[in-house]
Amino acid sequence: MAAFMHLFVFSLLFSITNAVQLIIMNNCNTTIWPGILATGGQKTPLGGGFYLHSGRRQFLRVSQNWSGRVWARQGCNFDRKTGIGTCQTGDCNGLLQCKGIGGKPPATVVEMTFSTPASSLHFYDVSIVDGFNLPVSMIPLVRWDKREGCGVAACEADLNVYCPSSLVIKTQGKAVVGCKSPCLATGLPKYCCTGEFSGVEKCQPTVYGRLFKAVCPRAYSHPFDDKTGLKTCKAPRYVITFCPST
Repeated sequence: MAAFMHLFVFSLLFSITNAVQLIIMNNCNTTIWPGILATGGQKTPLGGGFYLHSGRRQFLRVSQNWSGRVWARQGCNFDRKTGIGTCQTGDCNGLLQCKGIGGKPPATVVEMTFSTPASSLHFYDVSIVDGFNLPVSMIPLVRWDKREGCGVAACEADLNVYCPSSLVIKTQGKAVVGCKSPCLATGLPKYCCTGEFSGVEKCQPTVYGRLFKAVCPRAYSHPFDDKTGLKTCKAPRYVITFCPST
């Protein structure tokens, strides 16, 4: 709580004109390698990837109309000179700086679209539609009198603990490091919302989707989970925390 209040006080003193600040925190007990993918022709901060030691944070500035996604890679090993290597989960073609390449699922993804011509609101969510690797939350930092309507997007539980055996991703040492989506694991239309199951009316939550939703009620658990998965706010800065305290 003390660390969060420190960030809140800092955010009040740190004014950014025509920009949104993202504060990416690593609350996990090991190093992670956050990946960033900008969409819609937007600029990608820090080349799209960096390492973040346990207990550290990284401050980023993006434009008011920025859109993109952030995820964490784990178990990475990169060459210090070339920035080439591998990760257990969330890998982006073996590059430290993803440079426009998305993370390989399964990975827990934070998605955001800030102000658009049609709306001044910020839209954001934590998605486990493409699987899960690490818990994460996205919390707006905003004045107390401005918090009405501002939601917290999160999958704070370790979904790997509840992952069905048919969906688990393991290391060679047999440690579970990720949980595949049923679509990734099977390719079946009813899990991928394709073919006869495409569209909001026909793509209904499956038994896997309901399980994931029960564990992470504030996350996107299937492709049309807008009602409970999508959050809105209008904040000058947001904290994205990997392995947040529950």
